[in-house]
Amino acid sequence: MPRKILVTSALPYANGSIHLGHLVEYIQTDIWVRFQKMLGNTCYYVCADDTHGTPVMLRAEKEGITPEQLIDRVWHEHKSDFEGFHVEFDHYGSTNSAETKEFSQAIYRKLKAAGLIEVRSVEQFYDPVKNMFLPDRFIKGECPKCHAKDQYGDNCEACGTTYSPTELINPYSAVSGAQPERRNSDHYFFKLSDPRCQEFLREWTRSGTLQPEAANKMQEWLGAEGENKLTDWDISRDAPYFGFEIPDALGKYFYVWLDAPVGYMGSFKKLCDANGIAFDDYWKPGSDTELYHFIGKDILYFHALFWPAMLQHSGFRTPTKLFAHGFLTVNGEKMSKSRGTFITADSYLKQGLNPEYLRYYYAAKLNGTMEDLDLNLEDFVAKVNSDLIGKYINIASRTAGFITKHFGGELMEMPESAHPIYDQSLIALSNEETDRADTNPQSVNKFDASNEDHLINNPQKLLHEFQSASTVLADFYENRDFAKASRHIMRLADIANKYVNEEKPWELSKLGIQPEKLHFACSLSINLVRILTIYLKPVLPKLAVQVESFLNVTPLQWSDALQALPSGHTINPYQHLMTRVDQKQVDAMIEANKQTLEPATGTHSPARHAEAQQRAIAPIAETISIDEFSKVDLRVARIVNAEHVEGAEKLLKLTLDIGEEKTRTVFAGIKSAYDPEKLKGRMTVMVANLAPRKMKFGLSEGMVLAASGDAPGLFILSPDDGAQPGMRIK
Repeated sequence: MPRKILVTSALPYANGSIHLGHLVEYIQTDIWVRFQKMLGNTCYYVCADDTHGTPVMLRAEKEGITPEQLIDRVWHEHKSDFEGFHVEFDHYGSTNSAETKEFSQAIYRKLKAAGLIEVRSVEQFYDPVKNMFLPDRFIKGECPKCHAKDQYGDNCEACGTTYSPTELINPYSAVSGAQPERRNSDHYFFKLSDPRCQEFLREWTRSGTLQPEAANKMQEWLGAEGENKLTDWDISRDAPYFGFEIPDALGKYFYVWLDAPVGYMGSFKKLCDANGIAFDDYWKPGSDTELYHFIGKDILYFHALFWPAMLQHSGFRTPTKLFAHGFLTVNGEKMSKSRGTFITADSYLKQGLNPEYLRYYYAAKLNGTMEDLDLNLEDFVAKVNSDLIGKYINIASRTAGFITKHFGGELMEMPESAHPIYDQSLIALSNEETDRADTNPQSVNKFDASNEDHLINNPQKLLHEFQSASTVLADFYENRDFAKASRHIMRLADIANKYVNEEKPWELSKLGIQPEKLHFACSLSINLVRILTIYLKPVLPKLAVQVESFLNVTPLQWSDALQALPSGHTINPYQHLMTRVDQKQVDAMIEANKQTLEPATGTHSPARHAEAQQRAIAPIAETISIDEFSKVDLRVARIVNAEHVEGAEKLLKLTLDIGEEKTRTVFAGIKSAYDPEKLKGRMTVMVANLAPRKMKFGLSEGMVLAASGDAPGLFILSPDDGAQPGMRIK
């Protein structure tokens, strides 16, 4: 029976542009949804702009417009970017909607009726210049533990310590720079510490809803059985604030993270009302429909703890599964504005780069885990040109013309179509090969090649082998292992090209002999192209439409792979389907993104792009003398080892070589930004003469240096090539 599925992606914030890092998630989700629809399942894909919060309010004020005007403009920008990359939502909405407001308030009232809302007086900082209470991330100051300057109001990114904003030394407002005042205000809390929430979350996070690595992380946050590590969640903010007012609480607004996931429900309700879909079928407890959230691993905390607890205790169903993915790096490093690799979706498209290049490259890297994905731009050019142009497109371009020229565009009858039961030897070998490729991409099995020769010499078996791949490829797509699917498809494309090479239709056409052999070879090749197009259609939807037009067929479905085109079917004259990636376009894209760092001029808004938003800096600290600076001994350090620290949510344990006889250990609060495996061997800069600090995890013998701004992101410093461990920074 067809499945009934609702799918969401995390909501992009209405305070910045869509960039290539965001697109990892939306392309991954779109591929999975398109595959489900090709299977014949009822699958709805909804999303929305996340529109509320202090940053949106302040940006609108800075631009001299209302928040509503800002979010409307950004909504159209985001929608255009998604459409440019063929991300096809069934509905794309906004959290600033009547539907989302209604669901947010209803959930709040049910939680309150269940005794899970509590009001407490909270002392917090107030900006006397802006006349507003300051969220934690809008307060900065000196860390009370390690005394690092310019740290956020909730945790120190230098030493990893968490604290309340009122513990900061010399705090200042990141909005106005003014010294904040302490004032009391009533806040509303969702009681996650309640035993009902604790018990439910322990069971839910172990139920198989999460990926194994995500489930392990949840247990770390929940603590051991009988331990209560979860604290109550502050769900309110004081006016002025752009968001929804809390019912019966004058001047109090829902914190943006409460109504953001509710936006999934609001957006879907819009779709339901417009199309006669039963909303409750997808959100009532015990429903046999499926609900999937695709998210980044950085927001697991909200989606795997807060969100299911909200749903469970307000009478709604919880997600079937959460699919978390990793971050995007470019050329092995974090996206960088200075290197031009912080690339917006708009700038990619403006260089004339085909969006399906990126869709394919991401698919070839995504494996359904939380591992980070690297966009290596040199490999990007080589892989797209090799796989899509040199393999897939190449089959049609070398054979279709002969069908049109010699046979009036009509195809010859193919061998009997595949039956669900047939020889699958190549599939088994290909599965093993894809597994080997994960650890050794150069591995080659000679028996594989001989098996290919056997297929090439047996056209019926060759066609059946292509058709039979639908089973294993469907499994790869279902489990979001698009990387294995891509390798398997390109393996088939290699075999098809080998068949064309063996048959040499160009020679048969030139000599004018054996017309039946020419007709059959080219007809079989066109059928193989059709099957490959079916398998690639979730990844390359626009190209698939072009191929469907060329083949003169109705939109291809997954089950079509099991049937060949009938005898006498007429194809249209072949026209080139895709051009090679030009390295000059990639170079121009990098240069274009470097230019976004220049100060805005004329009528252009300085905050229209994510790059510009991150250029705001904290006030410069008080002037010091050269003598004071010279007391800080900065040394080049090589990261010998990096590892997770058991029980620490933000720390990594680094073993550093600074040219001394013994290495040093430093605990750095960079876990949210770096995979420890990718730090090994990297050069950085450390404070070598900082007094050792005893932590509960061990002795920290220094501090590594990192940069950060008001926007999320943490970047450790690295010296130029040639620097050696122990060299002093002067």
